[in-house]
Amino acid sequence: MDEISAGFIRAIQLIVTLDPQVVEITARSLSISLTSVFIASLIDIPIGGIIQFHNFRGKRALINLIQTFYSLPTVTVGLLVFLLLSRSGPLGSLGLLFSPEGMIIGQTILITPIMLGLTISALGGVSVQIKETAMSLGATDLQVIFTILKEAKAAVIAAILLGFGRALSEVGVAMMIGGNIRGYTRVLTTAISLETSMGDLELSMALGIILISISLAVNLLLNRIQGR
Repeated sequence: MDEISAGFIRAIQLIVTLDPQVVEITARSLSISLTSVFIASLIDIPIGGIIQFHNFRGKRALINLIQTFYSLPTVTVGLLVFLLLSRSGPLGSLGLLFSPEGMIIGQTILITPIMLGLTISALGGVSVQIKETAMSLGATDLQVIFTILKEAKAAVIAAILLGFGRALSEVGVAMMIGGNIRGYTRVLTTAISLETSMGDLELSMALGIILISISLAVNLLLNRIQGR
């Protein structure tokens, strides 16, 4: 117990003194996760709008499939992206395996079902009267979509925050695609796993505290948005 208490105190010291290794790993984690969420948002929000605002055969089945992928294991995504980016894969010539760019691709794929499904749900929760009113006033299809997005912005932002939390906390894709290379692809989750296995509990606890703090901040922001 004394060893754990001492390790916790040392971990706090590493955070307060802005230990270079802690800052570097945290900054890289945030950079990769935020980039992944940004790219996923550019893809998922428009596609979510297209799916929600258009009726086509198999729409319900498609939405059910998207929702099924909410719990897609990270190692499965990691394996898929690894096969795509490996030397013998279709994208092997790009040299993205074991790189931050490869990790961004993996995390973008991982969080896409969540952000896409929640975007569809958010847009579907807007009153039909808003859509009908906009159309009666002569709005184009694009203007109707933007009007509904404006009404559902809180729920859409919540979807983005959930995607960020999922990207930040995952370990499978980061380990398999990034390779946990020190100073290059090592992020919070992979560093915690490695340092714990090596017995460096102080650094592991410091990184764990940071990860929990970021997750808590995201959840508080999410609750505030949902409350509004």
